[in-house]
Amino acid sequence: MRIRMGWDDIAFKTCSIIIVWVVVIATLYPFLYVFSSSISNPVAVLQNKVWLWPVGFSTEAYKELLSYPPIKVGYENTLFYTIVGTAMNITLSSLMAYSLSRKNLIFRNFFILVVTFTLLFSGGLIPTYLVVKNVGLINTRWSLIIPTLISAWNLFLLKTFFENIPKELEEAAVMDGCSDLQTFYRIIVPLSMPAITTITLFYAVGHWNSYFNALIYLNDPNLFPIQIFLRDIVIGSQSTAAVDTVTSVNSSIMTESLKYTTIMIVSIPIILVYPFIQRHFVNGIMIGSVKG
Repeated sequence: MRIRMGWDDIAFKTCSIIIVWVVVIATLYPFLYVFSSSISNPVAVLQNKVWLWPVGFSTEAYKELLSYPPIKVGYENTLFYTIVGTAMNITLSSLMAYSLSRKNLIFRNFFILVVTFTLLFSGGLIPTYLVVKNVGLINTRWSLIIPTLISAWNLFLLKTFFENIPKELEEAAVMDGCSDLQTFYRIIVPLSMPAITTITLFYAVGHWNSYFNALIYLNDPNLFPIQIFLRDIVIGSQSTAAVDTVTSVNSSIMTESLKYTTIMIVSIPIILVYPFIQRHFVNGIMIGSVKG
């Protein structure tokens, strides 16, 4: 039977559709504008003739940027930080979250209190820098990985998900002779893939977009992530020194195109990952919203 909607329902539905479309346009337009500017004629970009679709067609900015050696080094470094860092993040976070989700853990409440404390208070920039320096991590790859091994927020998300897994499954595994570690990897991890995939994406995006820690802890350009290069091009383009080292043509013409091209080169890889984990991400993003 078809339900007849009243004027208030029609008005609400219409407003909802309009709001959704406004949000979609506001989200997609900047990306489309940057992409169009990156493949448009550099002169048209400089003259602000690009609004939505490309004006002319040119891949000169891509050729100039990809032929610049530091961009390749930056990509390799970022891939290392993202892959190795994310693997260590999700491994340690999931193990700790599983431990905290067990109510028979000794001093469980104390550990939860300590982790919660870090959500509200931090050591601060200078004390953190001194700790990293005193342990010998300055100007090493591990300075971008070890200080951020576990996120308290992601830890609690995983802990909440683990707590919702029926205890009967673990009891059955124990009766079959599984140890705690075997139960975790054979029972808990397969059942928690939506949550683990979601947290993995959070960690990976954080590593991929990170640049502030690199500014603080790294001095060697051979260790810089790609985001440092992006920052130099986008922010440092007011003085064209950074751009002059990249392009051999008129820097005043190529500056704007290089900015948009760099943004695209840096953004596309992490964007392409999302479609492959969308199914898990949609389920995992609801972690803790429903308890059953």
